[in-house]
Amino acid sequence: MYCNELIRFPGAGGFQLAARLDRPVSAPRAYALFAHCFTCSKDSLAAFHVSRELAAHGIAVLRFDFTGLGNSSGDFAATNFSSNIADLLAAVDFLREKFSAPQILIGHSLGGTAILAAAPRIPEASAVVTIGAPCQPSHVRSLLGSVRVEIEARGEAEISLAGRKFRIRQQFLDDLAGHDVGASIAGLRKALLVFHSPVDLTVDIGNATQIFGAARHPKSFVSLDDADHLLTRKADCAFVAAMLSSWASRYVADRKPGLL
Repeated sequence: MYCNELIRFPGAGGFQLAARLDRPVSAPRAYALFAHCFTCSKDSLAAFHVSRELAAHGIAVLRFDFTGLGNSSGDFAATNFSSNIADLLAAVDFLREKFSAPQILIGHSLGGTAILAAAPRIPEASAVVTIGAPCQPSHVRSLLGSVRVEIEARGEAEISLAGRKFRIRQQFLDDLAGHDVGASIAGLRKALLVFHSPVDLTVDIGNATQIFGAARHPKSFVSLDDADHLLTRKADCAFVAAMLSSWASRYVADRKPGLL
């Protein structure tokens, strides 16, 4: 059994961010923070199903919409990778003040890259989990295709992803280029679990290899076999949640921050 609560809290840019807290009916074993994929939302299939399954395993999960996405206020075109990291830290502050700081950090796709970048600044977190994450935020540039040329020529352009339209500005591309997550991964000093599908057509498996290779132990890798990038099958989400819950129990049982 679990319960779901709709929450709003101030993001780093002052905008109100929409969130849902999935938690067990009884006292949670730990709190986790879930960062959704690029241009997705807290209600994406992966965010919804993984958070619900984790709540059933006794772990409370806060999933929220980044600025300008989902039900959060703000202009998506004015956001970038840096603002995503800032929103993540604002979410941590909210959990820390109202409930308990997250011991588990989970990120899907670019959300996973943002989690890796933010993790060193969250001392209470002892476990970090990525799902189909790029090893560098600059990977997003390759997803823009020919639109990137238009952005560089005109300063902005409209893209269509999963049937939805978004405006991307040059500042977004410039900000991506300004981040090197490799140093954060190497200095993580937290347990790391990498989920990735070998047939992921959006973020190829080589990204998982680079993340895993750059990280120090303790680290683990779990193949998602024939899962797609967005984890559109509920069974894949349930598998991730079950594996994550079992793995994390080694690092949250003592409720102590940092590397165990």
